[in-house]
Amino acid sequence: MSDETFFHVTVLLNEAVDALNVVSDGIYVDGTFGRGGHSRLILSKLGENGRLVVFDKDPQAVAVAQELARQDSRVSVVHDGFSSFQTALDALGIEKIDGALFDLGISSPQIDDGSRGFSFRFDAPLDMRMDTTRGMSAAQWLAVADENEICEVIRNYGEERFARPIARAIVAQRGENPVDTTGKLARIAAQNVRTRERGQDPATRTFQAVRIFINRELEEIEAVLPQAAGRLKEGGRLAVIAFHSLEDRIVKQFFKRYSAHEPLPKWAMVRDADLPPPPLKTVGKPVKASEGEVAANPRARSAVLRVAERTEGAFGGREAV
Repeated sequence: MSDETFFHVTVLLNEAVDALNVVSDGIYVDGTFGRGGHSRLILSKLGENGRLVVFDKDPQAVAVAQELARQDSRVSVVHDGFSSFQTALDALGIEKIDGALFDLGISSPQIDDGSRGFSFRFDAPLDMRMDTTRGMSAAQWLAVADENEICEVIRNYGEERFARPIARAIVAQRGENPVDTTGKLARIAAQNVRTRERGQDPATRTFQAVRIFINRELEEIEAVLPQAAGRLKEGGRLAVIAFHSLEDRIVKQFFKRYSAHEPLPKWAMVRDADLPPPPLKTVGKPVKASEGEVAANPRARSAVLRVAERTEGAFGGREAV
């Protein structure tokens, strides 16, 4: 299938870019380029001396980004997961940035292109890799993982109550017939999920879990947040859009930890006013898509945008960069 067939509707487009407080000569990072919705809006706010670094794992997204970079010299493209944030910025000679935006999870073209193996709506090879040039596909992993590992992944990353019977069925079936298509995995999930959630396919949680595991999505988020926060100039903003509770929990806890003072021993006689400021401060409340946006794009329903700003406070021993 041609990639031209598939379109991506950017979620929380204006809200996320507005949250960055773009300065015309600033340096910004779009950690999840996708099809460039957020990136193009950032570029429209940048002057000729501004700079934008975009990351994506997906070769199709990278091709779109490289075409944009050919047209606009302010753009630099990194074909990698955003956990390589620091290494990539070092290679580009960038020390500090004015803002970073991460739109987590899967993009519409990845879901809608049945050949990518992300969706149970199509019967296709079970791939699920965001970067099809490297790593193990979902089918390859399911062929070799033991029952306990499969169960753990589906339970932890999909929050699926029926993880054990699903894992057991996968292992039983692969002895006779490999679980190598989306249709086969979806049927196993449907046969083993005993109760139905309203408006949700019984395979939803299993597919989410396997996708997150194959692409190391949660590990990447945990790795990039301290890297990005540590690179921000004072007053720089970090904006993150999450689409499910596992992602959002990591972001929420990170912002909470670094926007509060480090805990002191009970015997320490220090007033809050005398403590050095924490390195981040949260900006506003979490933002969700409007009713109008959800009506136009139902996939926006679960999106949550959180924003933090770099203060003059030091990360100290807590900094991971």
